[in-house]
Amino acid sequence: MMSLYRVLMGGALLLMLGTAHALEGKKIFDAGGMQPGATACMACHGADGLGLAAAGFPRLAGLPAGYLSKQLQDFRDGTRTNPVMQPLAKALTDEEIAAVTQVLAAMPVPGAVTAFRSALPGSPAQKLALQGAWDRQIPACVSCHGPAGVGVGDAFPPLAGQSAAYLAGQLSAWQSGARRNDPNDLMGHIAKSLTPEEIQGVASYFASLGVREVKP
Repeated sequence: MMSLYRVLMGGALLLMLGTAHALEGKKIFDAGGMQPGATACMACHGADGLGLAAAGFPRLAGLPAGYLSKQLQDFRDGTRTNPVMQPLAKALTDEEIAAVTQVLAAMPVPGAVTAFRSALPGSPAQKLALQGAWDRQIPACVSCHGPAGVGVGDAFPPLAGQSAAYLAGQLSAWQSGARRNDPNDLMGHIAKSLTPEEIQGVASYFASLGVREVKP
């Protein structure tokens, strides 16, 4: 009987801790962290976490918590640079980063249009995204980021439905070397092989895929 009591009490404690963790993450998203300078995520990324496309602020909702945590940690230690995000990330503790990224990962997101490599490409940008350009050693974007760019694990984030301005900006940053916080500089090598027109085209293509709303 005592063992059963301990199991039940342990389960209740874990539930309470999990609820508190989620509430802490929601508080950080809505109003910022406990440290000075940690402003609310929603100020730039929207109350729904879907980003502000016109301003180039990316969608965070539904991105893997592991990926988001790495980006915040990279901003915090200077591995990834951004004049807005760096001071905000430095104001967050490890616990706050873990809490807010789990909240963001659980937020609902628009669905992506299904597009596979076998589909007939309708434009050069779509062909590059779905089939790559192997004569120039450019793999298809979907080879790593999944069918229709929906993302794969913590290392390859979703591209579908992301802001075209944000995607183009990141590809340009990879190309110039301003961003290089991925293993083996994979994206840097790929981006350096793209023309400015291809960067804009691929970014616009993936931005156009998040057009169906997920129904509950």
